[in-house]
Amino acid sequence: MTKITVLVLFVLNFIACNEHPQDQAVQNKGAEEDTLRGEQARTWHIPSTTFPQIHTNLNGMVREFVRSMHQDQRGHYWFGTNVNGIIRYDGQALEKLPIEGKSEFISIREIAEDQSGNVWFASSSGLIQFDGERFTSHSTEAGLQNEDIWGLTIDRNGVIWVGSLDGVAQFDGTHFTPFHLPELEVESRRSMLSDLLAFSILEDRNGHIWFVTDGNGIFKYDGVDFVHLTAQNGLTDNHVSDLFEDRRGNIWIGTFYGGLSMFDGKSYTNFTQDGRINGVEVGSLLETSQGDIWFSVENKGVYRYNGADFQQFTTEDGLTSNGVQHIFEDAKGQLWFATWHGICIFDDERFVDAKVVAPWTN
Repeated sequence: MTKITVLVLFVLNFIACNEHPQDQAVQNKGAEEDTLRGEQARTWHIPSTTFPQIHTNLNGMVREFVRSMHQDQRGHYWFGTNVNGIIRYDGQALEKLPIEGKSEFISIREIAEDQSGNVWFASSSGLIQFDGERFTSHSTEAGLQNEDIWGLTIDRNGVIWVGSLDGVAQFDGTHFTPFHLPELEVESRRSMLSDLLAFSILEDRNGHIWFVTDGNGIFKYDGVDFVHLTAQNGLTDNHVSDLFEDRRGNIWIGTFYGGLSMFDGKSYTNFTQDGRINGVEVGSLLETSQGDIWFSVENKGVYRYNGADFQQFTTEDGLTSNGVQHIFEDAKGQLWFATWHGICIFDDERFVDAKVVAPWTN
């Protein structure tokens, strides 16, 4: 997630919801052609593309970009889009899945899976659950403070944590219980969307929960007490975009204005200030099955860290775009990169259009 993404999200949603006549004609034409070919007419909406799609946009289903990807226990691929809902590949067909009672123009920010195989989606229209057969939406009727959700994680006890515009909540499968963060604020706080929002939520190996706030640093909760990590006590920037825990227990932190840092529980290493990476807006952090750490830097492409050195990749190396929204590793060990200009895959040597390696994305 980038500053640009946050600021234009609502504009893009508005455009998508008001652009029907021409696109409807395209949809009808596509349906007629499918019928003439003896195929079942497609029921999903075919959007016009806002940005040039150099690589696949999932058979025309994606207007801007994919912002989250997941492969479930069944091996199915899930794609959460910016304004075009949920897309799935179940091994046979790539399809946009309608959600009863929801507009097709919704954003999917995070995807998580519980131990029972339910797939959960943090969306702009509530918390959405897929049980293998159907979708169920959970929203304000179940106690959710606000349906506009950004943060999502499922802890080791099966508790679902969500971060919405009106605060953090725990979900037990039936009801939401508000979870209040301490009323501590950094000086001159500048929130982009909401003072109560948690952009991202992480459970570490010790069962501690980390909350990435909107401009108010990070809160770490050990089950009893909170620790507030801010620029005053070592955090590189109070505007954090993403974080994850590596296999050694280090917490990697990407920020909007302070670059990339690593926290070992006692001190920070700031790789941006050290001059090891270029750019200050870092997101989409991932550790691969091989132990390499990947992350994106807005307008600078992506980096790979092998434990000793950082290697930068840009469009000059075949990357679709230097603006990367999400990085994902599938069960085959393939790395997927969702960019403003389509999806590409890295095969350990080069970046290629995803449809070359996975033809079903065409």
